[in-house]
Amino acid sequence: MKLYYSPGTCALSPHIVSRELGIPLDLIRVDTKTHKTADGGDFYQVNPQGYVPTLVLDDGEILTEGPAIVQYLADLKPEAGLMPTGRDRYRVLEWLNFVTAELHKQFSHMFSPRTPEDYKDVVREGLVRKFAFLDQKLAGKSYLTGEHFTVADAYLFVVANWSRFHNIDLAQWPNLKAFMDRVKARPKVQEAMRAEGLIKSAA
Repeated sequence: MKLYYSPGTCALSPHIVSRELGIPLDLIRVDTKTHKTADGGDFYQVNPQGYVPTLVLDDGEILTEGPAIVQYLADLKPEAGLMPTGRDRYRVLEWLNFVTAELHKQFSHMFSPRTPEDYKDVVREGLVRKFAFLDQKLAGKSYLTGEHFTVADAYLFVVANWSRFHNIDLAQWPNLKAFMDRVKARPKVQEAMRAEGLIKSAA
């Protein structure tokens, strides 16, 4: 399988999940400004919408949308529990939707050069409220649904990390900050971040 990605984007979430599961992916870097792949290919020929992540399956079928991709990967190795069964599965789906709608979408406005500065201030205030909510929900827990790492945790880690680009200090929410530190310390998360050049390799 091939994962089209750009470093530090939401494509880091399926990248992390694949490493947590031990599923090898061919990583193909995409320039999200030119929509060219590292070898000069036209990314629009792979994904007409031009955004990452995009997963090309072994049979050539294409999956887009990060939350769908991480569920697909997790279901390839259900014994790992990154996408649980029963009622717990719906809790993970609940969090995937929360991160998509309440955080990821809002950060999209923050990154866009077309968004007026005064509107960015409004969006930032909304993000602060959502982070405060997350801090409450993470009280007494290692991860979003308890003590077991899931695909929702990978997604939250990636998206919440974008706060550093927009003057939002996660240290003001101790439970959320502890969650971020905990996820970042996971060996497979470290591997994925090093592979994308987000952290330096150990000497």
